[in-house]
Order: sequence, then C-alpha cells, then structure tokens
Amino acid sequence: MAPGDKIRVVIVDDVSETRENVRKLLQFESDVDVVGVARTGKEAIQISQELNPDVVLMDINMPDMDGIAATEAIRTKQPAVQVVILSVQSDQNYMRRAMLVGARDFLTKPPMGDELISAIRRAGSMAQSERAKSSIVQPVVSTGGLGGNFTLGGSKGKIITVYSPKGGVGCTTIAVNLAITLNNDDTRAVLVDGNLQFGDVAVFVNEQGKNTIADLTPRADELDPEIVDEVMLKHAASGMHILAAPTRPEYAEKVTSEQFSRVLEYLRQLYSYVVVDTSSYLTESTLSAIDASDLIILITSQDIPSIKNCRLFLDLVQTMGIERDHILFIMNRFDKRINITPERVSENLKQEVALVIPLDEQVVTKAVNRGVPFVLDGKNQLAGRGIFSLAESVRARVAALEAGDEPDRVGRR
Repeated sequence: MAPGDKIRVVIVDDVSETRENVRKLLQFESDVDVVGVARTGKEAIQISQELNPDVVLMDINMPDMDGIAATEAIRTKQPAVQVVILSVQSDQNYMRRAMLVGARDFLTKPPMGDELISAIRRAGSMAQSERAKSSIVQPVVSTGGLGGNFTLGGSKGKIITVYSPKGGVGCTTIAVNLAITLNNDDTRAVLVDGNLQFGDVAVFVNEQGKNTIADLTPRADELDPEIVDEVMLKHAASGMHILAAPTRPEYAEKVTSEQFSRVLEYLRQLYSYVVVDTSSYLTESTLSAIDASDLIILITSQDIPSIKNCRLFLDLVQTMGIERDHILFIMNRFDKRINITPERVSENLKQEVALVIPLDEQVVTKAVNRGVPFVLDGKNQLAGRGIFSLAESVRARVAALEAGDEPDRVGRR
C-alpha cells in the first residue's frame, strides 16, 4: 500500500447502532476512510459495485441473506475487494464456510479496537496489491485469434509452480482448476504444461491445437505478444490461455531448460499469474520452473510414500536456497477417516500444511473424463470449494511476501 493511500471501507450491519459504533471507532484512524454503509446483504452487494471499496466489514447475520452468501457474491464479481466477517459467535463451522467463499478474516463481535484495525489494514493492503497488478500494466495489443488482451511494461506477474515429488496425487487437476480460478478480468492467468514428455493439461480441458511450447521455445530470445498468440490455446469455457506440452514425448528434447526459463520470464510480463504444471521427476525444465517461481505449491496425499518424498523435496529446496515461506504445502484428497492428519504431517515435516482439499473422487473423476474442470460447475462441491480456498491462499501468500519485501524469485540467487 502506497504511503498516503487510505483504505476504503464499507460497513454492513442491520443494526444502526452497531454501524455507528464501528464508524466512530474507525474515524480516528488516519489511514482508514469509511465510504459507505449497508443494512442488508443485497445492499452490500450493490454498494460494493458502486463504490469499489478495499474492505467490506460484513455482519454474518442479516435479514435477507447471511453474510457468507453476500461475501461470495461480492468476491465473485470483485475479486480484489476483501471481506472481514463479524459474528457474535466464534463458531468454527462459520469460520470455515466464510474462508471457503473468500472472506479475508473472521472476527467475533464486538471486536477489540486493535484487532479490528489490524484486520482492516491486512485486508486493505491485499486489496490494493491485487488492484495494482492490473492497473499498473497497460495493454499494448489486442489479438483476434485468442481474444485476449496482452500486457507489457508494468509490474511483473507471479510464477506459481504446482509440484509433487510423487505421481498420482492430483497435481495436474489442481493446476488446471487453480489457474481457471485465478483467471479473471483483473488478474489474467496462463497455464503452462511443464510436463514436456507426457503432459495432459490440454486433455484435462478437452482442447486441441497444432501448436505447443516446442513451437515457442526456438524463438525464446525474440518473443512478442503476437508470437505468443500464435501458439497459445484458449480454453473456450473459461477464457484462460494454455501453453500446451509437445504432442510427442521425443519432441520434449527440443526444449532446453534455458529456453523454458526465458519463456516463463516473458509470460510473467503478459499475465498476472503464470501457473506451471510439472512432472514428479525433477527434470531440468521442472527445476527451471522451481528456480523461477515466486511460489511453489507442494502437494502431498495421506500415504506414507508421498509424505516421505515431500520431506526429501523440502530438504532439497533448502540446499537450493529456497525459503520455506515461498512454499505453500497442501494435502490433496483428504479423507478424515484416515488417521494421518494434516497436523501430524506438519509436525513431522516441520512445514505447516496450509490447506486441505477434501476427497471428492466422483466429482474429480467425472470432470477429468469429460474434459470439463470441476470449478466450472460451481464451488458447491467439496473439491471446488477447496480449489477456491487454495486460490485465496495463493493471493494472500503472494501479497504477504510482497509486503515483506521478499525477493521476486524463490530459487537460486
């Protein structure tokens, strides 16, 4: 947040006295500006569209809809707006539901003054960081073939590498659905298939094209938006761009790690998020992606081989000079009936399991076989809610690293 920028806040509560008390509490903060109030969920949605605030303070109980439903509606239309839920109950189920639909914080009413101000400042900083990614960058060319607006010359996008040291844990499924969730009008995302020999990203979205990354890398030193446009696939259902893997395994040999790195670096000039799917083997291209990454999503499941391999990978990245806070460690296909819990894994590996994606085998398998990513069918399934929460965690971690003046890269420096 730039010096002098005020955090624009909307207060939502059906009790006028509560609204006024919160407003009075905030009026003495020089970096906070209350720009509007609302009495109902529908009013909150409308006023958020009109005023485009940084933060919405949302009471969870309102006459027309609960605050969680209103939060989801606001965040769907305005991803940069951050919502802080206020509730008289510190119910864990409420908290979980609120976070799944994108709430930035959950406070018990009446909140302590310092607690409320801190939550607003965290949320406001993230909102303004999200807007900066899209507002600083100016469009230079609009292409007809893919219908996308490419951008150059502003703040660089973030490279998010999705990796697991064990195959079969859902790496591609997570990468595809995460990229679609991150992709919107404000933060464009591109999905890169970094599994150069046997990549399946195009199959997962039921798209085919004659061009792949092997057509782009020979020109890695002379890229421009039109060249990129010629090679990209466009996912019709979401509008997301895809850089597909070579069509045959032997073609992967034509792509060097240096070329792969240059392509990723160029794509970060065009997109807010460059999501890279990888193979479980630490090939040169996979290491190049890890080296260039701003954030690594490390995936485990609840089986011992997967956990053991993640331990080995964490030891490896430490020798590469990668800080642990640049790794978002998640557990996929979480089954509460299995006794291996996220808490036990976190303690054993000395790395917090930041998020779990529940087991939702029927939904995921059907989506893969249809070639229709499950997040397109809504966020009501367990897996869909998990991916939505992961996207929020990615945004939050990237914003936190930026706020802490961390280096742009996580790899060897």
